[in-house]
Amino acid sequence: MGQRILLIEDEKGLVMTMTDRLQREGYAVDSCGDGESGYNQACAQPYDLILLDVMMPKRSGFDVCRDLRQKGIETPILMLTARDQTVDKVVGLKLGADDYVTKPFDMMELLARVEALLRRSPAKPDPAAGSFEFGEVKADFRAAEVTRDGTQVALSAKEFQLLRFLVENKGEAHSREKLLSEVWGYEAAMNTRTVDVHMAWLRQKLEQNPKFPRHLVTVRGIGYKFVD
Repeated sequence: MGQRILLIEDEKGLVMTMTDRLQREGYAVDSCGDGESGYNQACAQPYDLILLDVMMPKRSGFDVCRDLRQKGIETPILMLTARDQTVDKVVGLKLGADDYVTKPFDMMELLARVEALLRRSPAKPDPAAGSFEFGEVKADFRAAEVTRDGTQVALSAKEFQLLRFLVENKGEAHSREKLLSEVWGYEAAMNTRTVDVHMAWLRQKLEQNPKFPRHLVTVRGIGYKFVD
């Protein structure tokens, strides 16, 4: 099966055209006609990419994008918008979208952007199961839920995103600056203490002995890494 794409768009003609072309390119495509059902579908199933229209009934694309990111879902999002004002594009990107195209768009441009986002999408720890286990901890990346010894652990969105990034890149050492860029989206130099604080919280919640962590490990002189 090809990579999975969720198309959230209310223009039926455009849905048919895009679905047909994407399927001919080898992608598996699901579609939803409003923001509410699109959000629910994105939460329920794993996708490699979400194509998200801005102007939709029940819930706008901006709201869907924001709510998915707050839930810890990091699937790449390509916004489809008829708006061409810079402020609207900036809003979408700040809410967590990865890219956008303005309607009417050329199908070749859309396909190029789809391919670019899919190339940049990180590898998933276990696409078939959608979950990962270490020690007493089980992380369900599709449901954005983490349990320890069968009891649900309350993680903030950033704690979950940090954990997921480290797990998806397990064994690789990451600097604090890289983690700020990848998890928080900060491109400029920021206070790296933010990373240290969130790591301390994660260890407190997930490690059997937070002072001597087995999985969320400090790499001296570099930063942190996840060890299975």
